[in-house]
Amino acid sequence: MKVAIQGIPGSFHHQVALNYFGADTEIEGFRTFEEVAKAVQRGDVPYGVMAIENSIAGAILPNYDLIDRHELHIFEEYYLPISHNLMVLPGQKITDIKEVKSHPMALLQCKRFFEDYPDIKLIDDVDTATVAKRISDEKIKGLGAIASSTAAEIYCLEILADDIQTIKNNFTRFILLQKDKPQQTEKPNKASFKITIRNEKGSLAKLLTLLSDNDLDLSKIQSIPVIENPWHYAFFIDAQFDDYAKYLKAIDAVNQNGGEVKIFGEYVSRK
Repeated sequence: MKVAIQGIPGSFHHQVALNYFGADTEIEGFRTFEEVAKAVQRGDVPYGVMAIENSIAGAILPNYDLIDRHELHIFEEYYLPISHNLMVLPGQKITDIKEVKSHPMALLQCKRFFEDYPDIKLIDDVDTATVAKRISDEKIKGLGAIASSTAAEIYCLEILADDIQTIKNNFTRFILLQKDKPQQTEKPNKASFKITIRNEKGSLAKLLTLLSDNDLDLSKIQSIPVIENPWHYAFFIDAQFDDYAKYLKAIDAVNQNGGEVKIFGEYVSRK
């Protein structure tokens, strides 16, 4: 079993991959989500793990675009409770810390904690665990990382403050990806898809009515312009439903009424 993730051991993606696929999973880490998507699309790895939204910070819209451009399929979702921890080289106090680096999403989720420490500069970095590893490898004093407790254990760092995220009930939704359309073993009750429509009067209202009339519960809707096709817009949608036949009817109705639907995945919601 080989799985592609963005990040390194100790990252939240790493934790999801181990939790879902098992401790013996071979995990290949990449620097960016784009590289993860390309690796799965090329068939270098059979599966990928990708964060798609957070309960505090919202959707990671560029990742929807990656799934679209690289023709990937969602076969499952995984909700991970997120605990952010401030960690440093052992023996330091918080008053010794001049900078804290982490993923922008992690910094955003912990912003309120650092209001009590205005002298600490917050700096965006590529990944939570990457900063922890760098501090450990280079023995950097005066620099803190925001990462998981697993990262602190792996890289032998000391946690100065745990659970520093503003909202304690903090979850990130991850999606599990593969190149080919998966075989269904259970009847799905959730789908992720894109609908492209022309920007005409009432077109969005008509689209939403068609979905609502077939009892689709839209848990997420994000819009972006279609750059190569002016005055057209795409909507990335997550919808839940109790009746799979009604869901199919809704998709058919959208296609017949001027919309263009591209389905990324039909799966069972685990929330």
